[in-house]
Amino acid sequence: MAGHSHWAGIKHKKEAEDKKRGAIFSKILSAITASARTNPNPEFNPKLRSLIEKAKGLKVPQENIQKAIERVNSASEAQEELLVEAYGPGGTAFLIEATTNNKNRTISEIKSLFNDLGLKWAEPGSVRWAFEEDTTNFIWVPKFKQEINDEDKNKIKEIISKIEENPDVQKVYTNANL
Repeated sequence: MAGHSHWAGIKHKKEAEDKKRGAIFSKILSAITASARTNPNPEFNPKLRSLIEKAKGLKVPQENIQKAIERVNSASEAQEELLVEAYGPGGTAFLIEATTNNKNRTISEIKSLFNDLGLKWAEPGSVRWAFEEDTTNFIWVPKFKQEINDEDKNKIKEIISKIEENPDVQKVYTNANL
C-alpha cells in the first residue's frame, strides 16, 4: 500500500521525538542565557552551573550551551527571567518560571492562559511567600501543601500541562497536594 511503509511510520515517530527534544533544548538554553545575564562565569554563578549540568544531562551539545551563554552580549537576544504568580482551584498557589526575550508578549500569553484555565493573576509577592527556594537545586518548594479534592487535582494537572506547553515557561510550581 502506498504511504504505509515501515519507514514512513519510523519517520513520523522520529519527527515527533525531534520536535519534543527541540522544545526541551530551547527551554533550557533560554534559561541558560537568562541566568548568564547576572554572571556568565559558571564558577561564580551556581544557578548557571546547575543549568549547564542539566543541559549536559539532556545531551545538549556543548557548542549550543556556549552560544546560549554568549548571547548575553547581544542586545537583540536579551533574555529575561520572570516569576509569575497565580491562584487556582481550591485556593492553590502557582509560581510560573519563564524566560523570555519579550516580557510583554510572554505576560500577555500567560494571562490569556490564566483566563482560559480559570486561574487568577496574583500581585508579585502575594503567592511567593508560600514557597521557599532550595538554593542547591533552584526549585521552589511549598511551605505547606494545600489539600484538594480529586476533581481539582485533575484540573490542576491539566493546568500545569497546558502552561508548560508555552515555549517561554521553564517550570510550574504549585502547593497543591497532588
